[in-house]
Amino acid sequence: MRPALAGPAAGTAPMTVSAPSSSPAIAWADPAREAAFQAWLAPLVARHGLQPETLAPASADASFRRYFRVQSAQGPRIVMDAPPPQEDVRPFLHVAGLIQAAGLHGPQILEADAEQGFLLLTDLGSTLYLDAVQADGGAQAERLMREAVAALVQWQAKVDASSLPPYDDALLRRELALFPEWCVQREYGVSWTAEQQARWQQICDRLVASALAQPTVAVHRDWMPRNLMVTEPNPGILDFQDAVRGPISYDVASLLRDAFLSWDEERELDWAVRYWDAARKAGLPVDADFGEFWRQLEWMGLQRHLKVLGIFCRLKHRDGKPKYSADLPRFFHYVVRVANRYVELKPLIPLVETLTGPLTTTAFSLR
Repeated sequence: MRPALAGPAAGTAPMTVSAPSSSPAIAWADPAREAAFQAWLAPLVARHGLQPETLAPASADASFRRYFRVQSAQGPRIVMDAPPPQEDVRPFLHVAGLIQAAGLHGPQILEADAEQGFLLLTDLGSTLYLDAVQADGGAQAERLMREAVAALVQWQAKVDASSLPPYDDALLRRELALFPEWCVQREYGVSWTAEQQARWQQICDRLVASALAQPTVAVHRDWMPRNLMVTEPNPGILDFQDAVRGPISYDVASLLRDAFLSWDEERELDWAVRYWDAARKAGLPVDADFGEFWRQLEWMGLQRHLKVLGIFCRLKHRDGKPKYSADLPRFFHYVVRVANRYVELKPLIPLVETLTGPLTTTAFSLR
């Protein structure tokens, strides 16, 4: 069920509103895109009490989407600019509806032009979990992470996954292929031998088989502090448009082994046990043996981390966003720490250390 999109009241004549002037704080590379935006925004000014002169950048991400904040008579609102054909807002609209139906806290859709890629949304604020869990020496981290775990259990238990695309063999392998293409070849200029390529293929086969053997639920794909907001109720959920139907351990791995900060393994285990216990009580199909669930989580996290190594290098080389490459060492440490624990995965270590140099001697202590 999707949230109703606001529109003119029935039986009323259309209101003519002059186009709002461009905000000097917002840059448009394409004048036609700017004109389309102004034409879309104009009739919304009166309908939602918007103050277009307050339009300002709110955030940007690794995609082509941009977000603006605009003040209104009802408080701040968020505008999404998702230019087609690079972006398609229809999955965002669909999953936003699933979130609302599940009783979780996501942005409500106030207006939508799916063809042009413009949305008006409620504002979940400006306090990221990523900042809040690190503030004041991490004083709020325990509470916030427990609330993120509780919301994840609710997401998995109540978000209807039947309408989501499958996280299938083909998608898992396309993601893994990003690592040799963009990280190994493009970032490090390394070409694997036939023997190394065969070893990589064997690792991929094992990781994909482990993922596909797990029970499936709705998977956010980036359930991590950078995409959760400190709100009431907690947390506010962002960046959910790529949700799929896939392995139950995926989002837990995303939360505990984050792309932008790392936790002591003692805390990872504590939160994983709390998740596992809550999931069982909610009737979710987690493995009855926590040790096996932890293995599933580690192997799923390894698939994700190899994928992200490729994505971050692609952002640098293809999209001109080099800042993401600063976090490559974090992912190499994740990769080697997990591979060093499982005999089936150890052949991955020399492939990685060809790029990074020796890591295994410190794989358990690196942050």
